Amino acid sequence: MKDATERLTLTRLRIHAGNYEAEVSGADGATAAPEVVVLHQSLPLPGVTFARAGAGGGWLLRAPIPPELLSDGVQSFLVKDELTGDTLDAFAIVAGTPLEDDIRAEVALLREELDLLKRAFRRHVKETAG
Repeated sequence: MKDATERLTLTRLRIHAGNYEAEVSGADGATAAPEVVVLHQSLPLPGVTFARAGAGGGWLLRAPIPPELLSDGVQSFLVKDELTGDTLDAFAIVAGTPLEDDIRAEVALLREELDLLKRAFRRHVKETAG
């Protein structure tokens, strides 16, 4: 069992084919997988697995993201060390039409602000150039 004072570190690798993947290190020499949980709305995801990551002594964490958790809006996930309660990582999956509308509105606002800045900059250059 890992000493509760030993810190785990997590390196996010990717989200691929519906799986969150990361490498967990800091449990060097441990024969058992680290006690890490992936949470969605405070509930642990089922099917989280660990495999040795190679000679470095780390562990490859793979957490399948259940399709039933995905819906319009933002779905947030936390990766936590169960022994210390430390949050090792967080990720979000964003989907749906409401988001698309928000992004379009935000891009339109940014374009307007950029046009305003361009006009002000051109006016400034004209006034200072001569």
